[in-house]
Parts: sequence; structure tokens; C-alpha cells
Amino acid sequence: MAGKKAAKLPRAAYESELLRLQTELVKLQEWVRAEGARLVVVFEGRDAAGKGGTIKRVTEHLNPRVARIAALPTPTERQRTQWYFQRYVEHLPAAGEVVLFDRSWYNRAGVERVMGFCTKQEYQRFLHQCPIFERMLVEDGILLRKYWFSVSDTEQEARFRKRQRDPLRRWKLSPMDLESITRWEAYSRAKDTMLVHTDTAEAPWYVVESDDKRRARLNMIAHLLSTLPYQEVEPPVIELPERPPSTGYQRPPRDLQTYVPDHAGTL
Repeated sequence: MAGKKAAKLPRAAYESELLRLQTELVKLQEWVRAEGARLVVVFEGRDAAGKGGTIKRVTEHLNPRVARIAALPTPTERQRTQWYFQRYVEHLPAAGEVVLFDRSWYNRAGVERVMGFCTKQEYQRFLHQCPIFERMLVEDGILLRKYWFSVSDTEQEARFRKRQRDPLRRWKLSPMDLESITRWEAYSRAKDTMLVHTDTAEAPWYVVESDDKRRARLNMIAHLLSTLPYQEVEPPVIELPERPPSTGYQRPPRDLQTYVPDHAGTL
């Protein structure tokens, strides 16, 4: 964001708007299911840029049978011998599904390039094939949206230090995260090159300023909704049946079962 940094969004305003947007996401989900649409959302960005937190807010109230997260681990030795995009194709949605990629095939344009996990030839082949691959997805009817979460070096380091101090978040601080601090400019150059080659008319990149996590979440979700032609689908009428009269069932004595101790009662 150019110019003066915006003030941090107040929590009350954030929570109110987040709930409204999440309600719209549920409507989007029902439209996807009713129309048999296929939606792919790619989340990319530097470590600690806020991708994971945004994905959690997107999926918080969605049906996991409709909307799922694809966060692929390190490829196996067999997968390393496959066509690079092959293991990602397996996770693409069928009709009526939404797939959120928590990192994606763009690993090759970022961490693999910077850390030397791929050869120069593999990297160049990726830059050539990626726009073709994405054009094929779009031509086949897949709705593809790509978001790059942009965080400043000072904010990234502050988040890393917070993880370092917090025992509940320390697991998020990986050796790769530490490397990203010392290779900031290398990652910047890799990102710039990636955008030059893969920011296409068919599958454009959308940059999310993410130094303020609250703003980033709201901005990303609002933008996603604005790009899709979803409509509210009339939900089916649900009527709860009357409970039938008892036929004489009696619950077994409580002492025949092992109950979880009432830890909450000790508080």
C-alpha cells in the first residue's frame, strides 16, 4: 500500500464485517453446489504473510464436503519423477466443489527456485508451462483465483519473533522460515519474475497487502466474492419430524459405562 500506512482495523468492525462476508461465502458455497461449478483459489506469499489465517476464516462455516484445503507435503521420490503439475491435478475440484490451495504449484517459482530444490531447466520449464496449464484449467470451466499475500520485512520478522515466544505457535517457525529472513531479496526477485510470467489475462494475480491481518482477510474475501457470479440459492424446507412415543426403552445404569472426568467442574 503506497503512502502512509493505514491504521489497524478495529476488532469490532472487523468481526462484524467478517461475519457478513462469511454469510456470503455460505451463499457462494450453495451456488457452487447447485450450479456444479468448480472453484480453485490459490493462496501464495511469503512465510508468515497471513495465508493460513485467511484460509481458516474462509472455511470456518463452510461444509468440508464442498470446500476443502489442499496443503501438499514434500513430494515423494515417485512424485519427483512425474510431470511437475501432476500431483496438483489430483486435487482439482469436481463439479460442486471448492479447493483452496495453501501453497500450490507455485512452490517451484518460490522456495524451490530460491533454495535450489529444482534445476535451472526445471524452473524455466515451469515458467513456460504454468500459463499454459492455467489456461487449460480456465478453458475447461474451472474458476481460478490467485492471491499473493504481501508482507513487509519488518512485519514478517515481528511475526517470527512472536512465534518464537509463543509455545502454541512455535511449531510454525520452521528452518525454512529462518532461511527466508536471510534470503529476503532472493525471494523478492523470484516473486517478481513469477508475476512477469504468470500474471495473465486468463489467470491474473491479485495482491493482498497483509501487514494488517484483519484488513487482509476482509479485503481478500470481499474481492473473491466480487469476482464470482454467485446468487443466493433457495434452501430446501426442513421440517423436524415428531418424536415417536416411547416403546419402553430404558437406559443402562450409568455405572456400567466409563465417563470422562469432569475437569471443567474443577475450574
